[in-house]
Amino acid sequence: MTAVETRWTVTVDREACIGTGVCAGAAPRQLEVRTGKASVLAPETAPDEAVIDAAEMCPMSAITVRDAASGALLAPEE
Repeated sequence: MTAVETRWTVTVDREACIGTGVCAGAAPRQLEVRTGKASVLAPETAPDEAVIDAAEMCPMSAITVRDAASGALLAPEE
């Protein structure tokens, strides 16, 4: 039996994003501000608390982090 590496999916609702850049500051390996809005650098990432922090800090709740396998919402907390 082989171990399955946990992966997270990160999405940004660019309609809701107001481009504060807080997320890119918190998780620069996963997020950047492009054309005034947050953008994900890769649709999947290894688990990283920085991306959870970025989702929780977003004033518009525009960033969503989910478990790639199950789809379970990891952030932001509801």
